[in-house]
Amino acid sequence: MDESMEDKTNVSPPPQPPYPANIDVLEKVKLFGGDSPREWVDNAVEQTLIAPRIILGTLESVISATSFRLRQIKSTSSAHLITTFDSLQDLKSEFNIYEDIMLQKMKESFCFAVVHPFATCGVVFASGFLSAKRTRRGLYYTTLRLFLSEEAMLSRATAKVQKLRDSVREITAEGQKLEKFTLRAESELKRGRKKLRQTGKQIQGVISSTYKIEKQSGGLKDILKELPKRDASQFRSEVSGLAFEAMRERRVLNKEFQKIYLFASL
Repeated sequence: MDESMEDKTNVSPPPQPPYPANIDVLEKVKLFGGDSPREWVDNAVEQTLIAPRIILGTLESVISATSFRLRQIKSTSSAHLITTFDSLQDLKSEFNIYEDIMLQKMKESFCFAVVHPFATCGVVFASGFLSAKRTRRGLYYTTLRLFLSEEAMLSRATAKVQKLRDSVREITAEGQKLEKFTLRAESELKRGRKKLRQTGKQIQGVISSTYKIEKQSGGLKDILKELPKRDASQFRSEVSGLAFEAMRERRVLNKEFQKIYLFASL
């Protein structure tokens, strides 16, 4: 006991840190980690050692699950391929069976046609007769009479007749409209011809007036010849211009009268 006490007295005190310890930080660490900072540090070191193990274990589980899933997909896909191939083989075998049956039927029909030529000709003739349009229509109406009652057929015929009546009424109404239009156009044409004839008569009156003007201008020219040249020169030129203008208008009116006469004579 004395030696231990001496050892304790001989132990040198721990060196002081270069900076004073922060008591608040130590208390927070103590509260967060446990009873002492050393326990908190040990816990942190232990957690840092455990974390890689947890990560490695998670990765191993993910890798194993993925590989298992891939093996499962591979096995199921191979099974599906095998079933598909088997179904295709079954279809091929069924097709071959039906093909053999069809060829056998064709051979039998050919042999029957060779052995019974009259029956074959009758079948061909009957099929050609049935393929005709009138024959098919007759068969259609015959079967329709068998399956439909007389009342249904009567109502159907009545509907068709009513439809035809409506069509005839529409055509009659359109014909009446066209007839009215033609009568109106004919009356307008008659009025136009009458107006044209009246216009032609008026043009003839104007043409006769131009003839009179030309004759009067000729008489004026004869009168102006008796007057002196100085006094008559101005009047002579004016009378000549009027006579030329009257002659030109007469020619134009003659052309218009000919057009009106041709149109009115149609």
